[in-house]
Amino acid sequence: MEESLKTRIILILGILSVIFFITSVGSCSGSRRVQLLRDSEMAKRLDAEEKLNKAAQDKTRAEEKSSLKEKELEEEKAAHQATKKALVQEQLVNQSLKEELQKVSKLKEALEEDLKEALVAGKTSKHKTK
Repeated sequence: MEESLKTRIILILGILSVIFFITSVGSCSGSRRVQLLRDSEMAKRLDAEEKLNKAAQDKTRAEEKSSLKEKELEEEKAAHQATKKALVQEQLVNQSLKEELQKVSKLKEALEEDLKEALVAGKTSKHKTK
């Protein structure tokens, strides 16, 4: 009976050992699966973080370029306004010079007429004195 009890205990312990072995293998397998999922998730997060950092850097560079272009545009606008003012001043000067030229031309014509009349009057007075 002692032998039969020993065999039963050995059989029960063997079955329990197999059950514990299967349970531990399943647990290790599940743990490995969870670790792979965690590693995969970590890699995805790192990739996403790198993309986010790159996008933030690109955004910063784009904003810097944009602000530089806006400054250049403002400078160009200021230069354009200065050029417009200079053009208006030149047009005013040009107009006043045209008016002066017209006045001088009228004076010249009047002087030429006076000179012709004086020459005619001088010739007629020379002919009368003879």
